[in-house]
Amino acid sequence: MPENDKQSLSMVTCTAPVNIAVIKYWGKRDEDLILPMNSSLSLTLHQDQLKTTTTVACSRNFQQDRIWLNGKEEDISNPRLQSCLQESILWRLNDFDCNGTCTSMTSCSPNDDDDDVKIWFVLVYTLSQLFGVESEQLSAVARQGSGSACRSLYGGFVQWKLGEQLDGKDSLAEQVESESYWPELRVLTLVVSAEQKSVGSTSGMHTSVETSQLLKYRADVVVPSRMEEMIRVIRERDFPAFGELTMKDSNQFHAICLDTYPPIFYLNNMSHRIISLVHRYNQYYGETRVAYTFDAGPNAVIYTLQDHLSEFVQVVRHFFPPEVSGEEFFKGLPVCSADLSEELKKDINMEPTPKGIRYIISTKAGPGPCVVKDPNHHLLGADGLPKKSVISD
Repeated sequence: MPENDKQSLSMVTCTAPVNIAVIKYWGKRDEDLILPMNSSLSLTLHQDQLKTTTTVACSRNFQQDRIWLNGKEEDISNPRLQSCLQESILWRLNDFDCNGTCTSMTSCSPNDDDDDVKIWFVLVYTLSQLFGVESEQLSAVARQGSGSACRSLYGGFVQWKLGEQLDGKDSLAEQVESESYWPELRVLTLVVSAEQKSVGSTSGMHTSVETSQLLKYRADVVVPSRMEEMIRVIRERDFPAFGELTMKDSNQFHAICLDTYPPIFYLNNMSHRIISLVHRYNQYYGETRVAYTFDAGPNAVIYTLQDHLSEFVQVVRHFFPPEVSGEEFFKGLPVCSADLSEELKKDINMEPTPKGIRYIISTKAGPGPCVVKDPNHHLLGADGLPKKSVISD
């Protein structure tokens, strides 16, 4: 781009968080509009540990739309991406002098799953900052990229409402409580596998809708009352009730996967061992001190309170001895060391599984998306192309 044309370049960089559902979204009643069969509720995780960064650039001199993911150029014709781009551009096409062309560079967290990847939301949010779009429009547009991504619009606890309108305009995300509402709550991600899953979420949902009788019962009967109960226990900061409800909903989601034909297996042997460990730990204390949830993959997300965090981390280390120690195994918010009693280890009564867990990420609730003010953090250069530092090999 000629030097005198660089002034026509507009650029915005934003970061967006990851969210983990405690009441799961699985199955669409409208695949074109990405409308869910049931409401869902999630916790937004802190961006200091997990986030996605996107830079969007717009200029009248650009000849075409282009997108890069982790430094690699991707096909711009992806239907979901086109829906997000077209909706965003139409908001301000008459007011913005760039002929509807833009380029973007997206950098994703290494734990994002294929079609659940959270770039859809941060892309829409970043475009909205570039075009000056009102925030109430974002949830519906982000949903068209990836349904669960619309929950990343807010920090803390967020619900995605089922909605009733056929056009989906009332199927939106809204905050239940902010990230500061339950400060003692802590989150651990136990990574057992980074391999791409054999059945993607979009394909899996479609097959479940077509074949699972349990899915319809869950959507019509179970989730409506479970959403009300979950919101109540969150507002009461009742961890035992929150933990039990979270685990039951995770179990039911994976039961639906098994009820799908052919069945879908997202959990592996390590996942089952983590589930067993959590229940044995809770049984030892006679109360729910930790809780698990699993999305469409084998990695566990553990919820607990600050008072129990150190001990449970040591329990995980003992029964899943790491191949490496230190920061390579434990990442994120620091956790104090703790001693385990012989009685606790004996009562759990599990054989240790060396290298069963690759690493742990320690985090907590966090805020919604943020605009990055420092222009040095843009992922695109003044020519609209990715900086050399973010181009993958």
